[in-house]
Amino acid sequence: MRLGFKVAMVAVLTLAILIPLSMIRGVIGERQQYRAEAVRKVSAGIGGRQVLGGPVLVVPFEETVEENVTGDDGVARKVLRRKHSQWTFFPETLAIDGMLKPDSRKSGLFVVNVFEWSGQVDARFDAQIPADDGIAQRRIGQPWLSVGIADVIGLRGTTRFTVDGAAVKVAQGIGHADGPGIHARLPVPQAGSRLRLDARVGLRLQGTETFAMMPYAASNDLRVSSSWPHPKFDGKSPQQDIGGKGFRANWQIAAVATNAQRHYLQQPSLLADKGTPPDAVSVSLFDPVNPYTLADRATKYGLLFVLLTFVGFFMFELVKQVRVHPIQYLLVGLAIAIFFLLLVSLSERIDFGLSYLLAALACIGLIGFYLSSVLRSTPRGLGFAAMLGALYAALYGLLLSEDNALVMGAGLLFAILAAIMVATRKVDWYQLSAKVGVPPGSP
Repeated sequence: MRLGFKVAMVAVLTLAILIPLSMIRGVIGERQQYRAEAVRKVSAGIGGRQVLGGPVLVVPFEETVEENVTGDDGVARKVLRRKHSQWTFFPETLAIDGMLKPDSRKSGLFVVNVFEWSGQVDARFDAQIPADDGIAQRRIGQPWLSVGIADVIGLRGTTRFTVDGAAVKVAQGIGHADGPGIHARLPVPQAGSRLRLDARVGLRLQGTETFAMMPYAASNDLRVSSSWPHPKFDGKSPQQDIGGKGFRANWQIAAVATNAQRHYLQQPSLLADKGTPPDAVSVSLFDPVNPYTLADRATKYGLLFVLLTFVGFFMFELVKQVRVHPIQYLLVGLAIAIFFLLLVSLSERIDFGLSYLLAALACIGLIGFYLSSVLRSTPRGLGFAAMLGALYAALYGLLLSEDNALVMGAGLLFAILAAIMVATRKVDWYQLSAKVGVPPGSP
């Protein structure tokens, strides 16, 4: 068997292992879909991702407008019609502050992160009601303050809503559109009057995984704190203090730095849509040891593991003149691929770190035992097992150090290549090429 053919065979077998690795990645994707379904089930019971927006002051009115209407005869005529409309006023200042208490719910094999936010919303309004010019015959209706809540299922206890210190009655909905939330009606103002209001809302809100706030005011001071040690912030980056006992985050946002007001005017029911609205600031109860995410990342290194193992076999064939059959290459490659399937199945039931250790020990032990016979030497088999153990340890470090994965991976590959080059720097490849495939002891 010539050297070139052997190299080609190793390359083909390496690519062949991509098939089971791809199938395993498909299994991981399927399990992730099952987990997403578990999140939906939990959300249906306690509330989904929560977005808090408001309060916003809305003043409805009705007026007479003149419109041009073309009749059946094709002649345009001016007609007077009564038109319903509204003025929308955003707060001058908005302060939201609360505590996010983390918890978890289990649905089948899956654990879902949930929370209860207990806090207070303070908003100050200074709204100028337009004067009646007498031409439009305007009639002002009863205004309301609306607070948008993405999933009202999560409301707990009694919501406290006060305006200028006086309690007001809370009603469902945001008052003027098909949107989730609560609102409170106010007395009808006079045309040309000025509404200076201090609104305060105290509430408890349960949800799943993500809590977000909308910066609707001219000046926004948004705060949240929690005992969760691994927050993930989206939207504008906050001032943050993260430690082992939890985190505190604070967003100071001016209206000129966000399009939240414009988006509200375009679609008041935006909070009801799936996903976090644009311009929201949010925090998620991020799990850095998500088994499916880590397993998926691990499979991306699967081909590298197989390739390095096959290169080790190849070096033994060249240097020690030990013949390794293609079937033996393939079996060891499949054993490495099975590691990732074991990892996923175990991590659904026990801690990811322990799952990784057990799956790695099982595969390393099997391969070491098998190679002791294939390489005709127990020390060689144990040496290969030790090499695999070092690779698995390096992979675990890459999985837990996402930010440094690239530099660590590049350094690992460089170290392996350097070791191979140093070990083979005095090898006469032409002489070894002629001996590849020749049984030991042959002339």
